[in-house]
Amino acid sequence: MGEAGKHAVLTGGASGIGAEILQKLQAQGVRVTVLDRADCPAADRALAVDMSDLVAIDAAVAKIEEPVDMLFNIAGIPPRADNGALVLAVNLFGLRHLTLALMPQLADAAPIVNMASMAGAAWPQNIDEVKTLLSMPNDCDPAAALAALGIDATRAYNLTKEAVIVWTIQQTALGLPRGIRMNSVCPAAVSTGILDDFKSAFGPQVTAAIERAGRASAPDEVADLALFLASDASRWIKGAEYKIDGGIGAFRVAATMGLIET
Repeated sequence: MGEAGKHAVLTGGASGIGAEILQKLQAQGVRVTVLDRADCPAADRALAVDMSDLVAIDAAVAKIEEPVDMLFNIAGIPPRADNGALVLAVNLFGLRHLTLALMPQLADAAPIVNMASMAGAAWPQNIDEVKTLLSMPNDCDPAAALAALGIDATRAYNLTKEAVIVWTIQQTALGLPRGIRMNSVCPAAVSTGILDDFKSAFGPQVTAAIERAGRASAPDEVADLALFLASDASRWIKGAEYKIDGGIGAFRVAATMGLIET
C-alpha cells in the first residue's frame, strides 16, 4: 500500500491489538517506534513510557527526532476496582498529550488512529459530561478529576472512550489546514489479555454479546481496520468512528427497534 520507508509511532505495541499493528506495519516496510510501559523487543525502536506520566511522554517525544508519518494511539487500560483516576490519565489525558506534543513532527497529511471502543457509543447522549472531561487540562490531577465528575472506574472507562471519539471529531477540523486526519476505531469485546477485566466490569452483558456474535473479535481483525485507516486507501476518511464488533451493535439496535425477535 505504498507504506514502505515510512515511520510510525505506536503506543501499546507490546501486546494485544498494538502488537498486531506493529507486526503488520513492519511487514509493509514501516519503521515503528513503540511507546509502552512493557518491554517491546520486536519494535524498531522501543521507548519505555507510562502513558499516565506526562513528563515521561515529553521525554519520549524529545527522543523521536525524525518526522512521524503516522500515529497509532492504541495504549489503554480497562476498568478495575479503584483505578478510575488511572483510566482517565492513560485513556484520555496521556493520549491527548502525546498527540499534541507530536504535532510539530507529524508530516503533512499524516493519519492518526485513536483506539476508542463501542463503550463510547453513547457520546451523543452524554455530550455535556464529555465536554466537561475534555475541558480539563492534561496535567490536571486525575484523582481530583474523577472526584469532580463523581464517577467510578467503569464509568470512567466509558467516558474516556466517548471523549476520544468526540476529540477525534473536534481535532479533524483543526487538522484540515495541514491535511492531518484523525479517525477512531471502536471495537467491542476483543480476545486479548484484558478481556476478563471487561467481563468483570460490565457483567453478563459482555458474555451474552460474545455468545450472540459467535466469538470475540481477534486482535488482528481490529489491527487490520486500524491499518486501513492509516493507509492512502482511506485518505478521504476523516473524523469517523469505525465500529468493529461482529454485529453486536446491530443486534442491539435491531432488538431495540423490534426488527428481530429476541
